[in-house]
Amino acid sequence: MSDNVVALGTLAIGSKESLSAALAAGGCSATGSATGCGSKEKPEDMDPATWAKVKDHPCYSEEAHHYFARMHVSVAPACNIQCNYCNRKYDCSNESRPGVVSERLTPEEAARKVIAVANEVPQLSVLGIAGPGDSAYDWLKTKETFRLVTAQIPDIKLCLSSNGLALPDHLDELVEMNVDHVTITINMIDPEVGAKIYPWIFYNRKRIYGVEASRILHERQMAALDGLVARGILVKVNSVLIPGINDAHLLEVNREVKRRGAFCTTSCR
Repeated sequence: MSDNVVALGTLAIGSKESLSAALAAGGCSATGSATGCGSKEKPEDMDPATWAKVKDHPCYSEEAHHYFARMHVSVAPACNIQCNYCNRKYDCSNESRPGVVSERLTPEEAARKVIAVANEVPQLSVLGIAGPGDSAYDWLKTKETFRLVTAQIPDIKLCLSSNGLALPDHLDELVEMNVDHVTITINMIDPEVGAKIYPWIFYNRKRIYGVEASRILHERQMAALDGLVARGILVKVNSVLIPGINDAHLLEVNREVKRRGAFCTTSCR
């Protein structure tokens, strides 16, 4: 090991007392129970159990990000689908969304970085993995990163983003690791529409094209969504709006994923 690399075992985490003190200075408690933490009002269409989980989550609450911090690490470069709108080689200082990265980390490098940040930012409460490939497909790197981090920060919230194709293979492992939030990108529920978005998928060790590829992807995404909801894991669905391809179809997507129990959906271009 080089002299400028710090071993994981030598790093320590700031105390919860320091977090409580920092939040108290802003009129908030470490649990987010004080007025001013998280979102103030529950959406009418959200059940109380879901609201309790997301109201202080900086990824999902309109106000919680002022009090709680989140961090994404890029440890999963491999991907199992091709999207027509995706270019994972793109890197720009003005492009900061998850999945677009300037560096890819090993699980060990990611854990060191998370622990270092946690020492400086006691409000860090969420660790996410969103690529730059697919976190469920590049599973060994994702799982090892979560293992290394939770060994040092056992109460950090874990979440990941995925296209859903490989997610059904890891549902029980997600429960075992206490992952409680998962984001799935779902752009279609009609394979005919999907064939215009996805040239191919890689599934069962072979590349599959066209409508058949989109049919498999759709079935696996729905299986992932149903399986996560059944296990009490919150599911957020992202959709990429592609004018002339799926813009009108996204209304159907939104209705279907909400019917199946996704607690939040968003669309972007």
